Amino acid sequence: MRSPPSTATEAPVTSTPTPTPGLVRFNTLPDSEFLALLHEVCAGRTWGRKLLAHRPYATEDALFAAADTAMGELTDTDLAEAMAGHPPIGRPKPGDPVSSREQRGMAGASEALRAEMLELNLAYQGRFGHVFLICATGATGEEMLDALKERLTHTPEQERAVARTELGKINRIRLARLVTHDLAAGDLVARDFPAEGDHS
Repeated sequence: MRSPPSTATEAPVTSTPTPTPGLVRFNTLPDSEFLALLHEVCAGRTWGRKLLAHRPYATEDALFAAADTAMGELTDTDLAEAMAGHPPIGRPKPGDPVSSREQRGMAGASEALRAEMLELNLAYQGRFGHVFLICATGATGEEMLDALKERLTHTPEQERAVARTELGKINRIRLARLVTHDLAAGDLVARDFPAEGDHS
């Protein structure tokens, strides 16, 4: 007599994502080198220490999620420290290709637009006490100027929230370059890369 067919179903086979070579190196760097690398991404020391505490990262998405969480947990003092590492829009740091690349949208701006951007940057800093921060990758000079005008109407509390979001976007782009290109400390500044869609 035949046995009845089994009704049991086989468990689905799952696979563990394999970290990319850049992410493997990111996970295994000595703590001091890891923090030095993250300081090139973001000047906020607390943000870097939070990412250090959650290593290793199984995937890039896990790293980006941790970066977003750490950004959301920064105090106002921590956030101010992180923003202080960024130059004003339209005035990238001399000799720093990272800020120049990220502000590439200002390269072809007219003198009139540059002058208005400078004037409103000063007004913004006077109102909020920190640099106007925007993820400039892919944005034109006109778009950045329009954003600056709009954000000047915010309350300080609203503007801190927007600046935190923009800083998180910048950090994600910089982190992606690090793990994609398997960089060492100093490489984020020393090397030039095609930006996502070639818009930074």
